[in-house]
Amino acid sequence: MKDFVAIDFETANGQRSSVCSVGIVIVKDGEIVDNFYSLIKPRPNYYAWFCQEVHGLDYADTDDASEFPEVWSIAMQKIKEYFPFIEDGEVPFVAHNAPFDEGCLKAVFAAYEIKYPNFEFQCTCRKSRQVWPEGHHNLDIIAGYCGYDLTNHHHALADAEACAVIGIKIL
Repeated sequence: MKDFVAIDFETANGQRSSVCSVGIVIVKDGEIVDNFYSLIKPRPNYYAWFCQEVHGLDYADTDDASEFPEVWSIAMQKIKEYFPFIEDGEVPFVAHNAPFDEGCLKAVFAAYEIKYPNFEFQCTCRKSRQVWPEGHHNLDIIAGYCGYDLTNHHHALADAEACAVIGIKIL
């Protein structure tokens, strides 16, 4: 697979709709060609300590951030520069542990009562288990196998970039 959009969400609390940041990396013809990152005012707008411990974001980071519909509109404009028919399944979204990120996207669409498009998702974690059956399959470990040093783990853009590198290598 040479064309895809790697995506990663961070959430503010245990609800999948509470996305507080998104990282997107666009891969065309097997090369990273563009990216997008934004903080997002989460819905519901509260932070659970366990999420803050993972990514380090809190109210101060997202109080002045845009809500999801505005952020998603900007992200889709950028993606559509490369893949105008992504909402029709033209290319897949790729995520490490895709059920989580796809679940976040579906939940936040539902929270804002937005019709969910025909997005396809591929999972680099699932594929990495086929390629490297032994050991752990955490994003930072698999990224290392693919030559990417994920020093800023749990920053949505860094995680999306790591996922893109993995996807280029094993999908």
